[in-house]
Amino acid sequence: MTTLLVIAKEPLPGRVKTRLTPPFTPVEAARLAEAALVDTLRAVAATAVRRRVLVVDGTPGPWLPTGFDVVPQVAGGLDERLAAAFAACTGPALLIGMDTPQVTPELLGACLADLGDGYDSYDACFGPAEDGGFWALGLASPDPELLRGVPMSTPTTGAVQRARLVDAGLRVRDLPRLRDVDTAADAASVAASAPHGRFAAELARLGAVTGR
Repeated sequence: MTTLLVIAKEPLPGRVKTRLTPPFTPVEAARLAEAALVDTLRAVAATAVRRRVLVVDGTPGPWLPTGFDVVPQVAGGLDERLAAAFAACTGPALLIGMDTPQVTPELLGACLADLGDGYDSYDACFGPAEDGGFWALGLASPDPELLRGVPMSTPTTGAVQRARLVDAGLRVRDLPRLRDVDTAADAASVAASAPHGRFAAELARLGAVTGR
C-alpha cells in the first residue's frame, strides 16, 4: 500500500512559525502556518495514492480534509518522529512537511510513481530545501534506521540524510529544490511562487490589514 505522509504541528500561536515573529505576531504566524498546512493537505488530497496520513503534534482541526488517517507523533527528536512515521508503513511511502505550501499534486504524484522495484524506478526520492534541510523523503521500502541519528534542523541536515541513502546503496531520485517558510522573506517568496493558494491569500490579507 502506497502512503503519503504529512508531518505537522497543530497551528497554535507560539508553537508554530516562531521565526516569523517579528514582524508578525504569534497569532498571525499561526494563521500563516494554518494556511500553509491547508495548501499542503489539499495537494495531498488531490494526489492519487492509496493512503493519506497526517502525523500530527497536537489535535486536528477543521483544516483537515476528509480521507486522512491521523496518528500522533511519537516522543523524541525529529529524526525519531520521522523514523516512526515510516516504520508504520507497509509499502512505498513519501513524507513531506507543512512548510512548503507550493507543492502540487503533479509533483507528489510523480515522486510516488518513481518509487518501486522496476527498471526505471528508484529506491528513494529526496527533496532538498533551500535552508539545507529537506522537504520530502520517499522510500520504496521504508526503513526507519535510514533516519535515526541524522542531525535535524542544521544547515547540513539534507546533505547528511541524502548521504545516508546513498551509503545504503539506494537509487536516489533528486526532486526540485524548494523553499521552506521559516522567515518573512521566505513567506513572500513562497507566496509569489504559488499566488493562488490559501497561503498567498492569507499573507496578502495580513499585509493589507497591517500595512506590512
